[in-house]
Amino acid sequence: MAVVVNKLIPEFESNATGQIKVTNLSHLGQTVVLYFYPKDNTPGCTTEAMQFRDKYKDFAKAGAAVFGVSRDNMKSHDEFKTKLELPFELIADTEEKMCHMFGVVKNKIMYGKKVKGIERSTFLIGPDGILKQEWRGLKVPGHVEDVLKAVKALKKAGSVAAKEAATAKEAAPKDTPKKDPSAKEAVVTAA
Repeated sequence: MAVVVNKLIPEFESNATGQIKVTNLSHLGQTVVLYFYPKDNTPGCTTEAMQFRDKYKDFAKAGAAVFGVSRDNMKSHDEFKTKLELPFELIADTEEKMCHMFGVVKNKIMYGKKVKGIERSTFLIGPDGILKQEWRGLKVPGHVEDVLKAVKALKKAGSVAAKEAATAKEAAPKDTPKKDPSAKEAVVTAA
């Protein structure tokens, strides 16, 4: 099943660095940024990872968990994470299940040969597990800032909605039972 904006993320389960499992349910209640990239230790992917690293505190402050996803194995991810001092986890999608589910596997021409590669893409998942926004076929410069703006906007929208709900609840009339003047009160006497 493919992902669709404004729909729940389909079921998935993947292993990430830090010996954690990431599922479609593991971060409910929290905004999640999944960024898919072609390969550890390549120039564009290194730059992108460093930009997410450098803005990580801002993402965390806005309530978002960040995960990088590629087809690399866990050993490669662990080395890449350590080398770049990444504060977030990397998901090893060695079987390409997530890559196919998110539709990021694309045919590319490399050195004159047709190969299957990963299209650099990012997905913003709301605390409710619904895909809120996607960026596909993106260029690295300026991208992390765009994602951070979207995360902050999502947080603000959630805060406004929560305040409106609280205000509506406070303003709602209280359900207090009204006495029917024609009703007779029962008198209980002890025998």
